[in-house]
Amino acid sequence: MAISASMVKELREMTGAGMMECKKALTETDGDMDAAVEVLRKSGAAKAEKKASRIAAEGICRAAIEGNTAAVVEVNSETDFVAKNEVFQTYVEAVAKQALASSLNGGKDGQDIEAFVAEAWNEDASKTVKDVLVEKTATIGEKLSIRRFEKVSGDVVVSYLHGGGRIGVLVAADGASDDAAKEALANIAMQIAALNPQFISDKDVDQSYIDHEKEIIKAQIENDPKEAAKPDKVKDGMVMGRINKQLKEVVLMDQVYVKAEDGKQSVAKYLESVNKDLVVTKFVRFEVGEGMEKKNEDFAAEVAAQLG
Repeated sequence: MAISASMVKELREMTGAGMMECKKALTETDGDMDAAVEVLRKSGAAKAEKKASRIAAEGICRAAIEGNTAAVVEVNSETDFVAKNEVFQTYVEAVAKQALASSLNGGKDGQDIEAFVAEAWNEDASKTVKDVLVEKTATIGEKLSIRRFEKVSGDVVVSYLHGGGRIGVLVAADGASDDAAKEALANIAMQIAALNPQFISDKDVDQSYIDHEKEIIKAQIENDPKEAAKPDKVKDGMVMGRINKQLKEVVLMDQVYVKAEDGKQSVAKYLESVNKDLVVTKFVRFEVGEGMEKKNEDFAAEVAAQLG
C-alpha cells in the first residue's frame, strides 16, 4: 500500500513520533494506522498514544439534570464559529434535555443515535428529533450531527462543562446526597475533566487492558539495549513497577487529588475525608471530536514552514 504524506502526518499527530519513524511504521504495517501506533509504542518512538488528538469536528457538549438522573450530549458542527453561536448552543441544550427524557438508557443504548433521532421531539411531538436536526442544519447553514449521549443516576449526580463545553462530565455517587457530597462530587468532576481517568477503581480495570500494557512495556524494555541486558527477574519487576505507576494515572480513585494541599492525597482519601459512605458509581467524560479524523491540511506547506 502506498503511504501518503497525509497518513504520515496523522500518525505523527497521534503519537508525537518523528516523520521518518511514522513512515517506517506505516510501511511495516501496510498502512494500518492502529497497528502502526502499536509499532511506535513498542519501539519507544511514540511519546504517547494520543488518539484523542485526532480531533476535527467542532461542536459542544451540554448536560441536563433532573432529580437523581443526568444526561450529557455531544453535538457536532463544522466550525468553531457555529459552536459559539447562541442559536446552536440553545439547540444543544434542548438536545440534552431530550436525552435526559429519552426512553433509551444512555451507555450502550445511548450510542444508538438512529433510535434516538427517531424519537418524538419533546418540545413538539409532531416532529422527530431528526426533523428538528434537519431544520437547525438549514437555519444555521452547516452540517450538524448528534454524535452521542449518555446518562448516569445515583443518590447524587453532578455535571461539569469545561472550555465552554469542549469537555462534558457527569458523575454519579451513592451513599450521601447532602451539600458536602454534592460539593465533593463537583470537585471530582473537575478532576475527571482535567486528568481523564479510564476507570473508577482498581477492580474496574480489565485484565485485557493490563495484559496489553504489559506487552507494550516488555517490548519497550527489549528495544532498549541497556534494559534488555538485565536479568529476567529485574525486567519483570520493571514491568510491574511501570504498570502500577500507569494505573495511578488512569484509575480515578488512585489519582492524586488535584486540590490536595500536600500534593499526595488520593481521590479515594479525599472522598473518605468528606464522607466515608460516599462511593462514585459511574462517570462519563465526553471531549468534542475525540477519536474523529482531522480535516486534511496542506502537509507540504506545514513542513516547508517548519524548515523556514
